[in-house]
Amino acid sequence: MGAALSVIPIVGPLSTIATSALAGVAFCCTSTAASMFCKSCNCNSSIATRVGFALIFCLNSILAWIMKTDFMIRLIEKWSYDYIKMECKEGKCYGVLAVHRICFALSLFHFILGALLIGVNNTRDKRSAIQNGFWGPKVLLWILLIVASFFIPNEFFMFWGNWVAMIGASIFIIIGLVLLVDFAHSWSEMCLEKWEASDSNLWQFVLVGSTAGLYSAAIALTGIMYAWFASSGCTLNRFFISFNLALLIIITIISIHPAVQEANPRSGLAQSAMIAAYCTYLVTSAVGNHNDGTCNPWGGGAATTRTTTVILGAVFTFLAIAYSTSRAATQSKALIGKGRKGYDSMDGYTAVPTADGQHILTSQPSRRDTPRYQALLAAVEAGSIPASALDEDDDQDLEDDEPSGEERDDERSSTKYNYSWFHVIFIMGCMYVAMLLTDWNVVHDSGVGDNPVYIGRSETAMWMRIVSSWISYALYVWTLVAPMVFPGRFEDF
Repeated sequence: MGAALSVIPIVGPLSTIATSALAGVAFCCTSTAASMFCKSCNCNSSIATRVGFALIFCLNSILAWIMKTDFMIRLIEKWSYDYIKMECKEGKCYGVLAVHRICFALSLFHFILGALLIGVNNTRDKRSAIQNGFWGPKVLLWILLIVASFFIPNEFFMFWGNWVAMIGASIFIIIGLVLLVDFAHSWSEMCLEKWEASDSNLWQFVLVGSTAGLYSAAIALTGIMYAWFASSGCTLNRFFISFNLALLIIITIISIHPAVQEANPRSGLAQSAMIAAYCTYLVTSAVGNHNDGTCNPWGGGAATTRTTTVILGAVFTFLAIAYSTSRAATQSKALIGKGRKGYDSMDGYTAVPTADGQHILTSQPSRRDTPRYQALLAAVEAGSIPASALDEDDDQDLEDDEPSGEERDDERSSTKYNYSWFHVIFIMGCMYVAMLLTDWNVVHDSGVGDNPVYIGRSETAMWMRIVSSWISYALYVWTLVAPMVFPGRFEDF
């Protein structure tokens, strides 16, 4: 993920930018600003919370990226009166250690929050305020942890980067690939369901158009790779490109095979197109980030072009990671298989018992399991009062719940996601950013500029992308053949 990036050192304004960014997030994440945000977008508190943590994640990633510049390291040494020494035997590993310090601080931040939130199941628990409120103290804690990380000996971060962060980042990649495959199936099924439920052909066009577009993108990227990265002598690149093309064709054939269609009629080209496009992108990114001038003609370029690439590529990378991290953090049921105690859940809905022993499906059980609502429901079913009384009761509850202007609480009865798991995922996401920024602990001098800063350019980073694409193909093929191998457990796949 992320293109091959380099940057000419940006001096002077960096300290001002970093300070302003931290001050801005400190204001934006206060309880007052969060309340204003919720009102303006009319969003639920759980969504606002995830957005807040994603913003902190992005700012932390940008700060870690800036720390790879020589100017920032020298500035930190000056502020600390030379107490912090980032020099080491390998030469320029101070940038690696600085990145790991920043990302370790946010990892420790999420570890503390995750430990404090173990066992929280709804916002009636007083500890839930740690997740959804106290943004000012949380931002202050984050900043203090960043400062404190620079007073930890270098030897700790050498161990952290070589072992702990690498393992956590690898796990994060696997989780992301699992969710990608899950999203491919969910997207296709959603389009099919809306197409079947609607008289319009809009969703048919969306499904067919997205499938054709993704396959076209995969084919176009393959053509670009053959034209630019598969010249004479580039045997490894040719193998990567050809093998990816072969896997693309194989998953396409498997997805429409009669045996697969019989086991899972909803499988098809839409899912395989998404997997093919993403994996082809990974391979393109891998060969494009290879440090070989002969087999990578895009490695050079003017200084202005390189700087623009850095800014755009870094922003895209950090936003993409923040989104995937937040999405993975809220998928605890899919990843760790733990539902909410006391309810039978299905696709985000909850089966709540009614007065006559039946069940109704609801996405928000906070009011429907109260005695008042049960009494009204029984009266409606008996024909004593009209069904509109239930809607009026919900409207009255909303008015009663928001007299002070607080944001909508959509987690009164049960949380939308596992809070502790949420922070565990963010910990691994921080480790992944650290490994991405440090080229998986590979430090080298490209010879471009006085202080080149790359994101994801090294032999290790290249192989991580290639292996990730292969794992994606394997996971997708497994979801296709597993229903045939285990026909009685179709829903598990």
